[in-house]
Amino acid sequence: MRTYREIHGERKKGIRLALLASVVMVMLMLQACGNNAASNTGASSAAGGNNTAEAAGSEPAGKVPAVLNFGYIGSNKLNVPGGAEGWGFYKGIIQEELKKYGITEVKLTGFPNGPDQTESLISGRLDFGSLGDTPAIIAYASGAKTRLISQSSAHTVGYLIGKKDGPKTVKELQGKTIAIQKGSFMHRYIVGLLKQEGVTDYKLVHMLTPDATAALARGDVDATTNVGIPALKLIDQGYTHLDDASSHPDLLGSSATVVSEDYLAKFPDFPKVWNEAREKALADLKQHEDEYYQFLAEINDTTPELAKQVNPISDIKDTAFTEEGTKLLEGTKNFLVEEKLAKKDFNISDWQLQ
Repeated sequence: MRTYREIHGERKKGIRLALLASVVMVMLMLQACGNNAASNTGASSAAGGNNTAEAAGSEPAGKVPAVLNFGYIGSNKLNVPGGAEGWGFYKGIIQEELKKYGITEVKLTGFPNGPDQTESLISGRLDFGSLGDTPAIIAYASGAKTRLISQSSAHTVGYLIGKKDGPKTVKELQGKTIAIQKGSFMHRYIVGLLKQEGVTDYKLVHMLTPDATAALARGDVDATTNVGIPALKLIDQGYTHLDDASSHPDLLGSSATVVSEDYLAKFPDFPKVWNEAREKALADLKQHEDEYYQFLAEINDTTPELAKQVNPISDIKDTAFTEEGTKLLEGTKNFLVEEKLAKKDFNISDWQLQ
């Protein structure tokens, strides 16, 4: 027969074993909960909550918004610009490249001029956009938080068109009225041209292209400015070709692709990603030249032959920046500062992201 001490000892041993088993069970449950929490966190990040998505690759690259908002100058039924950018969007090449980084939608918006586009960029309605160098420089000099990430073209030709039976030379614009788009490349071209020609007494009135063309037809203005195919159409209709920037290399315009600093904070690698996607679109464009000129003809409501004459593929730059383009930017910036069209001077290299 067992003694009281033996029975009591066995009971204490059983209690210790039960407590140990309970502790082990609790630890196993906590570990399982932790694993589940980690798994759920990974799934949430991959889904990219708050309309964002992880950049592609094994290393997390921060949150990239799934929707990218792009602005360009012009309006057409295809809702795309010309150049390598427009071709890339039209063929879906750029969209496919951007999808690799979690960008699932690109919203394109056309604007009548550069100043209107920069307002949308500053307000946050756009993430980035391509426009003329003059409005982009004026905006940056006024404090716009943008960075220049490429110049796809450095050969924009502005035209000065006189009314029928009006001035026949630039010098005859002394005392006359000229319609321009204030703050645009054509504004810079006209002011520079008139200065070179010694014309000091003139009046500039701000009008968008449709209004300026109508005013020219009525004779309300003596001259107006335009670019490319619309300018050539006016000349074909009998309006006077007073001048164009092809005779003044220092007055040529260039394009500027700028991105907001707010967007760069979300996607620091965007300039590299964008330029690589654009270069891929350009490479494809060069393999389909006839189709590209047909595309240009459609968005400009003209013929492929005229599109080729005005916008040859050779004008499209295959790198983000060139020495020629940067020199043109410097000259335009210096002119705008001198004429007090830009609020302050700055170094182009501080604005560029290379």
